[in-house]
Parts: sequence; C-alpha cells; structure tokens
Amino acid sequence: MHISDAIRDRRSTRRFTSREVTRDEIETLLSAAVLAPNHKLTQPWRFHVLGPEARYAYGLALGNRKAKKIEDPAAANTMRENVAKEHRALPVMIAVAVADTQDAEAREEDYAAAMMAIQNLSLTAVSLGLGTHIKTGAIMNDPAARAAAGVGDGYRIVAVVNVGEASEAAPAKVRQPASALTTWMP
Repeated sequence: MHISDAIRDRRSTRRFTSREVTRDEIETLLSAAVLAPNHKLTQPWRFHVLGPEARYAYGLALGNRKAKKIEDPAAANTMRENVAKEHRALPVMIAVAVADTQDAEAREEDYAAAMMAIQNLSLTAVSLGLGTHIKTGAIMNDPAARAAAGVGDGYRIVAVVNVGEASEAAPAKVRQPASALTTWMP
C-alpha cells in the first residue's frame, strides 16, 4: 500500500469485529510507532498494551465518570457496567504515555513525538487491514484508568488507541483543502 493511500483511507474506527489482533500485528504497529521523529532521539513514548481485564478496569473507570452524571442509581450502575464490558470486548487497547516533566519545552516535544508515533501506528494499521480510534481527554488523568493501564507515577497518558478490524467502513469526512488553511509568506 502506498503511504498516500493509507493517509487517505485512515478513519476513526468506532466498531470492531471480534477478530483477534495477533501479537505479531501489535508488535508491527509498535515497531512503526518508534520510528517517529523525536527531539534528540529521546524516544519519550511508553506503550502499555491492555489485556481483557485491564481493558475492563479502564472501561470501569470511564464508566464511573459517565455514571456520575446520571441521577438514577440503577441507570448509573448499568452505564458503568456497559462501558466496562464494551472496553473488555475491544480487540486491542494501547495506552501511549510519556514522562511527565515540568520542563515546558520537553513536555511539548515529547507530546508531539508521541502523537507522531500514534500516527505511524495508525497508518501501519491501515496497511494491515486494521482500524484505529485515538482516544484522549480527562480520563487520561483518572487514577483508576492510569492504574488499569499500568501507567505509574512520573508518566502521563497522551492517548489510548483502540485497534482492530473495522466492522464497517466509515465514510470520509469533508475537510477543508490545504489551500484554505495555508498562508504563503514572501
């Protein structure tokens, strides 16, 4: 597959088939990720591949956050359990973390490098016939989610990437052309 095809075909995959993603496929994705550019070759990323019980625990942490917005206790419990079960059923979840530094420049460099690693991972997934969904947000700082992912003190989760065979092809979203977003300076 040509890289421009992988870029064009990459989508956020929200629903996956039950096909198992093999360890070899996961290692291929991670091998591509570590080839991303990074400042002074620091290789700041750390990858945490979550097994079924870790995915369940992570989903339970997310479900707990969602359940706090629901007044009915039974409905809140159902929300918690459904989100946890949905996460356990995912083929693969990979938490991508970097060292949590107070140095503003290093923090930005490490974040940028980790996101480039995630892009490499995502494009490689496309070439393997897999889909990805990159998840970010406040859950990344939740102590229970961090514990479920195995991310210890001194590290922060940049994103969680769900990986698997897409159960349906997502349509392309309309984007502005590069020409509408580019300024050419003399």
